[in-house]
Amino acid sequence: MNTIIQNILVVTALVLAVAFLVKKFFWTKKASTKSCGKDDCGCH
Repeated sequence: MNTIIQNILVVTALVLAVAFLVKKFFWTKKASTKSCGKDDCGCH
């Protein structure tokens, strides 16, 4: 029984880690051309 729970936890951690990496690197938002955003990028 402990082996099943341990395997479920390992697979869950792996899925969460892969989902985080995909969101961070491949799921980027397109830059808006209407405003510069929060920082002063010199486009005024």
